[in-house]
Amino acid sequence: MKYSFYAKTDPGRARENNEDSVVFDDATHVAVLADGMGGYNAGEIASGMATAFIKSELHRWLLEVSADASDRDVRRAVELCVENANRSIFNAANSNNQYTGMGTTLVVGVFRGRKLLLGHIGDSRCYRLRAGILTQITKDHSLLQEQIDAGLLTAAQAVNSPIKNLVTRALGVDEVVLLEIHEHVVETGDLYVMCSDGLSDMVDDEAIAKIISTDRDLQQMSDALVNAANDGGGRDNISVLMVGVTESAEKRGLIARWLGK
Repeated sequence: MKYSFYAKTDPGRARENNEDSVVFDDATHVAVLADGMGGYNAGEIASGMATAFIKSELHRWLLEVSADASDRDVRRAVELCVENANRSIFNAANSNNQYTGMGTTLVVGVFRGRKLLLGHIGDSRCYRLRAGILTQITKDHSLLQEQIDAGLLTAAQAVNSPIKNLVTRALGVDEVVLLEIHEHVVETGDLYVMCSDGLSDMVDDEAIAKIISTDRDLQQMSDALVNAANDGGGRDNISVLMVGVTESAEKRGLIARWLGK
Protein backbone atom coordinates (compact mmCIF):
# COMPACT_ATOMS: atom_id res chain seq x y z
CA MET A 1 0.00 0.00 0.00
CA LYS A 2 1.09 3.56 -0.66
CA TYR A 3 0.24 6.11 2.04
CA SER A 4 0.28 9.86 1.47
CA PHE A 5 0.05 12.33 4.35
CA TYR A 6 -0.80 16.01 4.70
CA ALA A 7 -1.38 18.06 7.87
CA LYS A 8 -2.70 21.57 8.44
CA THR A 9 -3.46 23.54 11.59
CA ASP A 10 -4.99 26.99 11.97
CA PRO A 11 -5.77 29.12 15.06
CA GLY A 12 -9.28 29.92 13.83
CA ARG A 13 -10.96 33.30 14.08
CA ALA A 14 -11.61 33.60 17.81
CA ARG A 15 -8.30 32.64 19.41
CA GLU A 16 -4.86 34.18 19.22
CA ASN A 17 -2.87 31.09 20.15
CA ASN A 18 -3.09 27.59 18.71
CA GLU A 19 -3.27 24.76 21.25
CA ASP A 20 -3.55 22.04 18.60
CA SER A 21 -0.58 20.01 17.43
CA VAL A 22 -0.40 17.64 14.47
CA VAL A 23 2.48 15.55 13.12
CA PHE A 24 3.12 12.60 10.85
CA ASP A 25 6.11 10.41 10.00
CA ASP A 26 6.44 9.28 6.38
CA ALA A 27 9.10 6.71 7.29
CA THR A 28 6.91 4.71 9.68
CA HIS A 29 3.42 5.80 8.59
CA VAL A 30 2.57 7.22 12.00
CA ALA A 31 0.05 10.07 12.35
CA VAL A 32 -0.67 11.96 15.59
CA LEU A 33 -3.10 14.79 16.36
CA ALA A 34 -3.72 16.49 19.71
CA ASP A 35 -5.97 19.30 20.97
CA GLY A 36 -4.63 20.82 24.18
CA MET A 37 -6.43 22.43 27.09
CA GLY A 38 -5.35 24.52 30.07
CA GLY A 39 -4.68 28.15 31.00
CA TYR A 40 -1.59 30.26 30.30
CA ASN A 41 -1.07 28.48 26.96
CA ALA A 42 -0.54 25.23 28.87
CA GLY A 43 -2.72 23.40 26.36
CA GLU A 44 -0.16 24.23 23.71
CA ILE A 45 2.53 22.64 25.87
CA ALA A 46 0.47 19.49 26.49
CA SER A 47 -0.45 18.89 22.86
CA GLY A 48 3.09 19.60 21.69
CA MET A 49 4.55 17.20 24.24
CA ALA A 50 2.08 14.49 23.24
CA THR A 51 2.68 14.63 19.50
CA ALA A 52 6.47 15.05 19.71
CA PHE A 53 6.94 12.27 22.26
CA ILE A 54 4.66 9.72 20.61
CA LYS A 55 5.99 10.37 17.11
CA SER A 56 9.65 10.13 18.14
CA GLU A 57 9.20 7.02 20.29
CA LEU A 58 7.14 5.15 17.70
CA HIS A 59 9.54 6.22 14.94
CA ARG A 60 12.50 4.80 16.83
CA TRP A 61 10.74 1.57 17.81
CA LEU A 62 9.17 0.85 14.41
CA LEU A 63 12.45 1.41 12.57
CA GLU A 64 14.24 -0.94 14.96
CA VAL A 65 11.75 -3.80 14.69
CA SER A 66 10.75 -3.18 11.06
CA ALA A 67 8.54 -5.92 9.60
CA ASP A 68 9.35 -8.39 12.39
CA ALA A 69 6.82 -6.89 14.81
CA SER A 70 3.45 -8.58 15.18
CA ASP A 71 0.20 -6.62 15.31
CA ARG A 72 0.12 -7.34 19.04
CA ASP A 73 3.65 -5.93 19.44
CA VAL A 74 2.69 -2.71 17.64
CA ARG A 75 -0.46 -2.35 19.72
CA ARG A 76 1.52 -2.69 22.94
CA ALA A 77 4.15 -0.23 21.69
CA VAL A 78 1.45 2.37 21.01
CA GLU A 79 -0.08 1.79 24.44
CA LEU A 80 3.31 2.16 26.15
CA CYS A 81 4.14 5.35 24.23
CA VAL A 82 0.80 6.87 25.21
CA GLU A 83 1.25 5.80 28.85
CA ASN A 84 4.69 7.42 28.94
CA ALA A 85 3.43 10.59 27.25
CA ASN A 86 0.59 10.76 29.77
CA ARG A 87 3.03 10.44 32.66
CA SER A 88 5.33 13.12 31.23
CA ILE A 89 2.50 15.62 30.79
CA PHE A 90 1.03 14.80 34.21
CA ASN A 91 4.40 15.27 35.92
CA ALA A 92 5.01 18.57 34.10
CA ALA A 93 1.58 19.82 35.14
CA ASN A 94 2.28 18.96 38.77
CA SER A 95 5.73 20.53 38.87
CA ASN A 96 4.91 23.93 37.33
CA ASN A 97 2.03 26.09 38.55
CA GLN A 98 1.52 27.57 35.09
CA TYR A 99 0.82 24.11 33.72
CA THR A 100 -1.59 22.97 36.44
CA GLY A 101 -4.55 21.12 34.97
CA MET A 102 -3.18 20.96 31.44
CA GLY A 103 -4.09 18.05 29.22
CA THR A 104 -4.86 17.13 25.65
CA THR A 105 -7.01 14.95 23.45
CA LEU A 106 -5.23 12.48 21.21
CA VAL A 107 -5.63 10.56 17.98
CA VAL A 108 -2.76 8.27 16.96
CA GLY A 109 -2.68 6.00 13.94
CA VAL A 110 -0.12 3.48 12.70
CA PHE A 111 -0.67 2.39 9.09
CA ARG A 112 1.01 -0.97 8.35
CA GLY A 113 0.33 -2.89 5.18
CA ARG A 114 -3.43 -3.19 4.89
CA LYS A 115 -4.16 -2.36 8.52
CA LEU A 116 -4.64 0.75 10.62
CA LEU A 117 -4.08 0.60 14.36
CA LEU A 118 -6.02 3.60 15.67
CA GLY A 119 -6.08 4.90 19.22
CA HIS A 120 -7.81 7.93 20.68
CA ILE A 121 -8.54 9.82 23.88
CA GLY A 122 -11.12 12.63 24.11
CA ASP A 123 -13.21 14.16 21.35
CA SER A 124 -10.72 14.58 18.52
CA ARG A 125 -11.87 12.33 15.70
CA CYS A 126 -10.88 10.14 12.79
CA TYR A 127 -13.14 9.77 9.77
CA ARG A 128 -12.81 7.36 6.86
CA LEU A 129 -14.15 8.01 3.37
CA ARG A 130 -14.65 4.73 1.51
CA ALA A 131 -16.57 4.32 -1.75
CA GLY A 132 -18.15 7.74 -1.24
CA ILE A 133 -19.38 6.99 2.29
CA LEU A 134 -18.00 8.95 5.26
CA THR A 135 -17.78 7.07 8.57
CA GLN A 136 -16.61 8.35 11.93
CA ILE A 137 -14.37 5.52 13.15
CA THR A 138 -13.67 6.97 16.60
CA LYS A 139 -16.28 7.59 19.28
CA ASP A 140 -16.02 10.78 21.31
CA HIS A 141 -15.08 10.45 24.96
CA SER A 142 -17.37 13.27 26.03
CA LEU A 143 -20.26 13.94 28.40
CA LEU A 144 -22.37 14.80 25.36
CA GLN A 145 -21.70 11.41 23.74
CA GLU A 146 -22.61 9.66 27.00
CA GLN A 147 -25.94 11.50 27.06
CA ILE A 148 -26.62 10.55 23.44
CA ASP A 149 -25.78 6.91 24.21
CA ALA A 150 -28.13 6.99 27.21
CA GLY A 151 -30.96 8.35 25.07
CA LEU A 152 -31.09 11.65 26.96
CA LEU A 153 -30.30 13.69 23.84
CA THR A 154 -30.89 13.22 20.14
CA ALA A 155 -28.16 13.96 17.61
CA ALA A 156 -30.13 17.05 16.55
CA GLN A 157 -30.35 18.34 20.13
CA ALA A 158 -26.67 17.68 20.65
CA VAL A 159 -25.66 20.20 17.98
CA ASN A 160 -26.37 23.19 20.24
CA SER A 161 -25.73 21.56 23.61
CA PRO A 162 -23.91 23.70 26.22
CA ILE A 163 -21.86 20.64 27.28
CA LYS A 164 -20.55 20.03 23.78
CA ASN A 165 -16.87 20.32 24.64
CA LEU A 166 -16.69 18.55 28.01
CA VAL A 167 -14.43 15.52 27.55
CA THR A 168 -14.48 12.52 29.87
CA ARG A 169 -10.91 11.46 29.07
CA ALA A 170 -7.78 13.50 28.41
CA LEU A 171 -4.07 12.77 28.21
CA GLY A 172 -2.02 14.16 31.11
CA VAL A 173 -4.86 15.10 33.47
CA ASP A 174 -4.66 11.99 35.65
CA GLU A 175 -1.82 9.64 36.52
CA VAL A 176 -3.45 6.88 34.45
CA VAL A 177 -5.50 7.25 31.26
CA LEU A 178 -7.40 4.69 29.21
CA LEU A 179 -6.54 4.65 25.50
CA GLU A 180 -9.29 3.30 23.27
CA ILE A 181 -7.59 1.38 20.47
CA HIS A 182 -8.92 -0.62 17.54
CA GLU A 183 -7.61 -2.25 14.37
CA HIS A 184 -9.18 -1.39 11.00
CA VAL A 185 -8.75 -3.00 7.60
CA VAL A 186 -7.45 -0.50 5.03
CA GLU A 187 -8.64 -0.62 1.43
CA THR A 188 -7.23 0.97 -1.70
CA GLY A 189 -8.90 4.32 -2.29
CA ASP A 190 -9.60 4.98 1.40
CA LEU A 191 -9.17 8.54 2.65
CA TYR A 192 -8.68 9.17 6.38
CA VAL A 193 -9.26 12.49 8.13
CA MET A 194 -8.08 13.09 11.69
CA CYS A 195 -9.35 16.36 13.14
CA SER A 196 -9.78 18.44 16.27
CA ASP A 197 -13.25 19.58 17.34
CA GLY A 198 -12.49 22.95 15.77
CA LEU A 199 -13.43 21.25 12.51
CA SER A 200 -16.15 18.82 13.61
CA ASP A 201 -18.00 21.46 15.69
CA MET A 202 -18.07 23.92 12.79
CA VAL A 203 -18.59 21.61 9.80
CA ASP A 204 -21.09 18.74 9.85
CA ASP A 205 -20.32 15.28 8.50
CA GLU A 206 -22.29 15.81 5.31
CA ALA A 207 -20.28 18.92 4.46
CA ILE A 208 -16.99 17.18 5.31
CA ALA A 209 -17.90 14.31 3.00
CA LYS A 210 -18.77 16.70 0.19
CA ILE A 211 -15.48 18.58 0.52
CA ILE A 212 -13.29 15.47 0.43
CA SER A 213 -15.29 13.61 -2.23
CA THR A 214 -13.45 15.46 -4.96
CA ASP A 215 -10.45 15.07 -7.24
CA ARG A 216 -8.52 17.73 -5.31
CA ASP A 217 -5.20 16.83 -3.73
CA LEU A 218 -4.71 16.38 0.02
CA GLN A 219 -3.48 19.93 0.54
CA GLN A 220 -6.40 21.44 -1.34
CA MET A 221 -8.90 19.32 0.58
CA SER A 222 -7.26 20.24 3.90
CA ASP A 223 -7.36 23.93 2.99
CA ALA A 224 -11.02 23.62 2.04
CA LEU A 225 -11.90 21.95 5.35
CA VAL A 226 -10.12 24.64 7.38
CA ASN A 227 -11.75 27.39 5.31
CA ALA A 228 -15.18 25.83 5.88
CA ALA A 229 -14.59 25.76 9.65
CA ASN A 230 -13.51 29.40 9.63
CA ASP A 231 -16.47 30.35 7.46
CA GLY A 232 -18.70 28.63 10.01
CA GLY A 233 -17.34 30.84 12.79
CA GLY A 234 -13.84 29.53 13.51
CA ARG A 235 -14.56 29.49 17.23
CA ASP A 236 -11.68 27.14 18.04
CA ASN A 237 -8.32 26.03 16.68
CA ILE A 238 -8.72 23.85 13.59
CA SER A 239 -6.47 20.92 12.75
CA VAL A 240 -6.68 18.35 9.99
CA LEU A 241 -4.44 15.38 9.17
CA MET A 242 -5.31 13.58 5.95
CA VAL A 243 -4.08 10.17 4.81
CA GLY A 244 -4.68 8.89 1.28
CA VAL A 245 -4.30 5.23 0.34
CA THR A 246 -3.42 3.70 -3.03
CA GLU A 247 -1.71 0.58 -4.30
CA SER A 248 2.01 1.14 -4.84
CA ALA A 249 1.87 0.64 -8.60
CA GLU A 250 -1.81 0.93 -9.46
CA LYS A 251 -4.06 3.96 -9.72
CA ARG A 252 -1.18 6.35 -10.21
CA GLY A 253 -3.61 8.92 -11.55
CA LEU A 254 -5.41 9.03 -8.20
CA ILE A 255 -2.27 9.39 -6.11
CA ALA A 256 -1.01 12.06 -8.48
CA ARG A 257 -4.15 14.08 -7.80
CA TRP A 258 -3.76 13.64 -4.03
CA LEU A 259 -0.16 14.79 -4.21
CA GLY A 260 -1.02 17.66 -6.52
CA LYS A 261 1.20 16.34 -9.33
